[in-house]
Amino acid sequence: MIGLVQRPWVQRGVRAALAAGLAWQVAVLIPVYADFAYYAALGAVIAVHPTVADSAATAWRTVLAILTGFGLAVVVHELTRAVPTAPTLALLVALAIAVEQLRLWRDAASWVSFAAVLMLTVGAADPAQYALRYAGLTLLGAAIGVLVTSVLFPPMQLTTAVQRIAATRSLLAGHLDTIAAALRSARVPAPSEWEARGAELDRALDLMRAAETVVERARRANPRARRWQGTAASIREQSRALDRVAVLIDDLTMLVVEFQPHRQGLDRVDDGTGRILADALDGLAGVVRIPYHATDSEPDERDAAIATAVAAADRLTALLRSSTIGDDEGFFALGAVTVGMHRALQTLEAHVRFAQPA
Repeated sequence: MIGLVQRPWVQRGVRAALAAGLAWQVAVLIPVYADFAYYAALGAVIAVHPTVADSAATAWRTVLAILTGFGLAVVVHELTRAVPTAPTLALLVALAIAVEQLRLWRDAASWVSFAAVLMLTVGAADPAQYALRYAGLTLLGAAIGVLVTSVLFPPMQLTTAVQRIAATRSLLAGHLDTIAAALRSARVPAPSEWEARGAELDRALDLMRAAETVVERARRANPRARRWQGTAASIREQSRALDRVAVLIDDLTMLVVEFQPHRQGLDRVDDGTGRILADALDGLAGVVRIPYHATDSEPDERDAAIATAVAAADRLTALLRSSTIGDDEGFFALGAVTVGMHRALQTLEAHVRFAQPA
């Protein structure tokens, strides 16, 4: 049940329902506008968004777009009184859509043409009164929507971001495990096959980046931002580190898949290049899976994973340095993989903290 309540769509549903009900009730208490209370409920629903900043921005942009549409309709109506309704309406829609191209509106752009058509077809008899009812009550409802969003568990969107990061972390580690297992079995997938496997990781990375962006927006004008500042900062750091590591891992795995350096003559060095390369990839996967240290006072699982990964990367470096082969393509491919391995460990802040037993 707690997990369900933490879902963004559930929280937004609760906020929107409450805001719509409150807006309706407030509008009903205003005798002049009681019959049009649904406009207030509409404004409340429009203004309830995943973040406080988005709610406020959507509220003022929507109301401004509505007023612009009303104003455009009044001007066109006055200038075309002698023209039949159909061509007047066509002209108004064309002009409204042209106005909607302004970057000012963003997601609220379509309200310009919507409001213009409403004014021309419903409110032309008394434009001022119609604008006051529609735009005024929509603004009232939007203000209530923003207020509810700010007060009722103001969203930080942390849960979704944490889940996206965990999913990406798992896929990255699995990505490395797969290529390491392929090296040990002497069956590296073809480039086309590996590109298809990378599509899932690309989608996960896109979702992770989007979730991080939402968290950053959620911190604006949010009364809970200070309380969750550390978690939000951690999400940003993890997301960006994984993004950089993903690029490095993609490069080094594609080098292995395309050039297969373990088959390019390097086995003449010690007859175990494929195994050493697989160990290095497995070691990196272990570090990717464990993002934090459990304690600062004694070695933990992350320390063990880092020690394993660093040792494997060092063996790969030693192999590269002792190589005397003449196959430049394989040699340079393995060199690039080795550099990528060390850079990935550095990005993940994989540093050995305690002296390892001899």
